[in-house]
Formats: sequence, structure tokens, C-alpha cells
Amino acid sequence: MEQQRTANRGGPPWSRGGPPWRRAFEDRHDSARLPWLSTLALAVFVMVGTGFAAEGQQDTREPLDVFARVLLLAGPALLLLRKRYPVVTVFGVCAVAFVYFAAGYPYGPVFLTIAVACFAAIVAGHRRAAWWAVGLLWAGHLLIAHWLYRYLPPGGDDAAPWGQEVFITAWVIAIVAASDLVRVRREVWARERAERAAAERRRADEERLRIARELHDVLAHSISVINVQAGVGLALLDSDPEQARSALTTIKAASKEALGEVRQVLDTLRTPGDAPRAPAPGLDRLPELVEQAAGAGLTVEVERVGEPAALAPGTDLAAFRIVQEALTNVVRHSGSRTARVRIAYSPGRLALQVDDEGPATGSAGGSGNGLVGMRERAGALGGTIEAGPRRDGGFRVLADLPLQAKESP
Repeated sequence: MEQQRTANRGGPPWSRGGPPWRRAFEDRHDSARLPWLSTLALAVFVMVGTGFAAEGQQDTREPLDVFARVLLLAGPALLLLRKRYPVVTVFGVCAVAFVYFAAGYPYGPVFLTIAVACFAAIVAGHRRAAWWAVGLLWAGHLLIAHWLYRYLPPGGDDAAPWGQEVFITAWVIAIVAASDLVRVRREVWARERAERAAAERRRADEERLRIARELHDVLAHSISVINVQAGVGLALLDSDPEQARSALTTIKAASKEALGEVRQVLDTLRTPGDAPRAPAPGLDRLPELVEQAAGAGLTVEVERVGEPAALAPGTDLAAFRIVQEALTNVVRHSGSRTARVRIAYSPGRLALQVDDEGPATGSAGGSGNGLVGMRERAGALGGTIEAGPRRDGGFRVLADLPLQAKESP
């Protein structure tokens, strides 16, 4: 855990993981923290490097004095504010550099402070401010080197060669271009991070929806059977104990099967990366479904049309759940004690039809989640569901599914 915290703190803000609120807090904390170490290292390098550079410019530039040292330290000192106030920093550093050049002090690593300030402003999104600051500094240096050199130290200085100005111009353009490149890359990383976070949230929502659908289908069917059989058992407890015993046996079997399927769903939650220990139900378990419906007092007639074909796992599970939910609705909402299931195979398609004669009883009113779940299952596979009353009475559920579908959430 401690290693994970360290890893999250160690990378750049746009590369960190963790929840959005934590990344936002870390980003604000990073922007509020002053970059002491990097600024101190830069200040030492500028001071030492300028001292060495001055040795080779004794005849052409002013020697380093106290004021020059103050200017050399003022630039890195302003860089301490580059995260909080990047615009102020870049203009301040360029102003200090302009005074340093106007005073005729030696060229050297002082350019690094300008580069760091420009980089910080552009990466922070203040591209125009950085361009203006560096552009004004370049124009001021051009003015000093070619027009004002007669009035500024060192005495007896000549105009700077234009080749030097070409080098400085190329250096400025390179710094600005590199800063823009980093800014663009940072925006791309931030956008990719946001897309990954959105995809993770979407996958989590889809997984919750799938689990809710599975639990609804399992529990609605099993509890409907248990409810009917419990009523039968209570009604026949005194007059027909054997029939009541049979009802209790059905309740036990239905509850055991429901517990097993619920446990399988919960195991998937606990170990999301592991394969399920038991195969998902499919149309091969239709006889068990018919037997459970018979235990609830519903006679189910099954008709198969066409040559049976192999089904994709997702299609097989969706077909079983659709038939299961349709029979559950018959048990809960229909006065009919007979249902017909028709399974038709055609090239590339599977058609499911579940009919009951009705009429609707209005008992055990549902929330409508069953039909919604059936439509979601079919739509995820590229299929369709039609459910509604028939013209001659009763109710019909008609599903059309692809045999081999590219499953989408």
C-alpha cells in the first residue's frame, strides 16, 4: 500500500492513477508546493556557469559584480513561483534578463532561467503570455545589440554580429516549440486518462447492470415457484399432507437451485478475474425449467423447429433467461396453467416464442424489470424482443437472436 502511494506521488500529475478526487487534490497540492530543490540546483548552475563564461568574455563584457550576482539570483528566485503564477514568472524573469543584458554582463547560463520560465508558462496553458514575454526580450536584446550599444556598457563596444542574432532567434524558437510540444503531449495524456476513467466507469456500470439482471432473473423465477408452492402447501396441509409434502419438496429444490446461481454470481463479484466455476445455464437446461414450472402448476409444451445449431455462450444464456423470465411471468401474472415454448432455428438466427392463453390475473404485480431485462439481453447481442397481448387474448413473447453474435455490453 505504501509503495502504491509513493508511486502515485512520484509521477507527473497527468500520469497518476486513483480516483479523480485524489488526483485533483494531488494536482492542487503540487501546484501549491514551491519547487525548492530544482530551483536551487538551477541557481547554483547559473552562478557557477556564468562565472566560468565570464572568464572568456573579459575583453567584450562587463565583469561580474554584486549587482550582476543579484540579477543572476533574482531569475531563479522568481522561478519559485512558476507553478502558482506562471505569467508573472515569465515576464519577471525576462525583465531581469533584459536588465542583465542592458548592463553589459557576460552571456551564459542565464538563458536557462528564461527557458524554464517560458516552458512553465506554456505548459500551464499561457502560451500567448510566454510568446509576448520572450518576444519582447528578444526585441529588447536586438535593440541593445544594434542601436543602444553606444550608450550602454561596456564602453567602446561594437554592434553585435547578425550571426549571433540568428543563433539567439533559433534558440528562442526551439525553446517555444519544445514547450508547445510538451503542452500538447500533456493534453493528450490528460484526455487519454479521462477516457480510460470514463471507460472504467462504463464497464463498472455495465457489470452492475449485468449482475442485477442475473439476480432478477434467478430470484424472480425461483421465488415465484416458491410462492405458488407455499400457497399450495398451506392450502393442503391438513386435507392432503402428501401433496403438501410434494410442494415443500419443490420449494426446497427451487430454493437450492436459486442459492447455487446466486452464489455463482456473488463469486464472480469476489473474484472478477477468475473464470466461473460452473457453466452458465443454456437451452440444454430447458427440461429443468419445464420441471420447475410443472412444480408450480404450469404445463409447458416445448416445440423445436429446424436443425439445432451451436449457440454462442452469450446467446445460449440469453435464450435461457428469456424463456425463464417469460414462464415466470406466466406463473405470476396469468390465469392460464398452460404455456407453449417454440424454438426455431434458421440460418444464423434463433427465434423464441412463448405463449400463454391468459387471461391476466393482476396478481403479484411486477415492476416491469423482467421485460426490460429481456430487451437488454437481446439488444446486447444484436437481437430484438417483442412482448405484448395477442389479438385473441393471452400474451406472447417473441425473441429473435443471432446464433453467433459479437456480444456488446
